[in-house]
Amino acid sequence: MRLRHPDGTTVHLAYCTNVHPAETLDGVLAQLRDHCEPVRRRLGRDRLGIGLWLAHAAARTLDTDPSALRALRRELDLRGLEVVTLNGFPYEGFGADEVKYRVYKPDWADPERLEYTTALARILAALLPDDVTEGSISTLPLGWRTAWTADRAQAGRTALLTLAERLDTLAELTGRSIRVGLEPEPGCTVETTGDALAPLTAVGHPRIGVCVDTCHLATSFEEPSAALDALAGAGIPVVKSQLSAAVHAEHPGRTEVRAALGAYAEPRFLHQTRTLTPAGPRGTDDLDEALDTLSRAAPWRAHFHVPLHAAPAAPLTSTLPVFRTALTHLVGGPHPLTRHLEVETYTWQALPPALRPRGRARLADGIAAELALARGLLTDLGLKELP
Repeated sequence: MRLRHPDGTTVHLAYCTNVHPAETLDGVLAQLRDHCEPVRRRLGRDRLGIGLWLAHAAARTLDTDPSALRALRRELDLRGLEVVTLNGFPYEGFGADEVKYRVYKPDWADPERLEYTTALARILAALLPDDVTEGSISTLPLGWRTAWTADRAQAGRTALLTLAERLDTLAELTGRSIRVGLEPEPGCTVETTGDALAPLTAVGHPRIGVCVDTCHLATSFEEPSAALDALAGAGIPVVKSQLSAAVHAEHPGRTEVRAALGAYAEPRFLHQTRTLTPAGPRGTDDLDEALDTLSRAAPWRAHFHVPLHAAPAAPLTSTLPVFRTALTHLVGGPHPLTRHLEVETYTWQALPPALRPRGRARLADGIAAELALARGLLTDLGLKELP
């Protein structure tokens, strides 16, 4: 969906297709038919934005076979879909029974990450609508913290500088400006927006910035306005923002709260969990570990993307208030801080069993409801929906 900001800027709202992952181009084409077009129809829109996740194998096909890329573009047009942003964080295997730590490999010290992201940039330049000249890609925040040595950090900086050069060349060749945003995530070497300041200042290139995920922001107990002001003060662009909410437990020491949290401890994804202490945020790599070891003296937040429009049942809540504050700061001012917004709830099928959508139709209903909520908040901030 496209919305007009009061300053005249077009803001794009999409949803990320990593909620129904596929490893191949055929799988991506099936997504468009089985999921994305039905969501568009539920919203009553002639055109819907989607944030494509392209696994390594699908990206390689599209990058090396011009006819395949043209076929994808035709399919998008046929189904009333458009792409201005890609999710380049997971490399492959996001639909596996167990993802966990595998999602952080290869990292930015590995050559495969640079080549994959470069391919995504070329693909996106070809997929952008004819009247759009700017695209965005979200990516891994350098690497997982435990493997990020000084040597790997230097290799990562070199890779990002090479990427920036390639993006400049791509813009010269195509007239399309593609920007890449590191997506801070708990447990990574860039866990918070504050952690992004030093490495991105070192890179110092306007095509390399930050993707602000509002679930991650909340999980790390970052205050949205302060975080976004710090990025702006450092001259680091918000390339895109992923709109999402985390699980919040106000009283983690209570038996009923711990039982409710246990229902969200599942085997597929990591659910990094944080609490505030006098020394700052502290936490664990996963929710089941938190239930055994984390201090219960203050509220917890868990990295579990819960649907924007459907908070967990009491005694749990979501961090929707953090999302609202962040969205207001991102696009509610005189000028938007970003033009690309992407609803990213990829955990629908990892929800506690009673909350999981049964079948494609229910999933489409839920995704459409999330987009409708985001659209309503944006219009409340003064943006106007475009045809």
